[in-house]
Amino acid sequence: MRTYSARPTDVTHKWWLIDAEGVVLGRLAVVIAQRLRGKHKPIYTPHIDTGDNVVVINARKVRLTGNKLADKVLHWHTGFPGGVKQRTPRQTLAGKHPERLIIKAVERMITRNVLGRAQMRKLRVYADASHPHEAQQPEKLDVAALNAKNARV
Repeated sequence: MRTYSARPTDVTHKWWLIDAEGVVLGRLAVVIAQRLRGKHKPIYTPHIDTGDNVVVINARKVRLTGNKLADKVLHWHTGFPGGVKQRTPRQTLAGKHPERLIIKAVERMITRNVLGRAQMRKLRVYADASHPHEAQQPEKLDVAALNAKNARV
């Protein structure tokens, strides 16, 4: 028996469409990260990009459990002295770029190297229900139906 190792020519990248409305953020991020890395495929190889393209819609309607919407604080630094900024998830979802909440959650689950950056380029997140990827004919993936705990209404 020999261990199978996929080559880049063996991989076909599918397109998935995920509706984030009412889905818990962390559970959504896990499913997206698995699809981006290709861990759901039998040909998964850790050092080859076997993942698929993922389109997420309705990012503004994602859910957080408990009091995380108000109590959790997201920090970042501008690079200037005294440039520490902070924002709650509620402020992010109500702001100009609510899709960044999902992007950052998935980004923290992907490896931090060249392969991880290539996998993150295959993620497209949109705040509303419209997206420009109809020509790729993405297959719908109902994350809320995968597990009863995934959806909060």
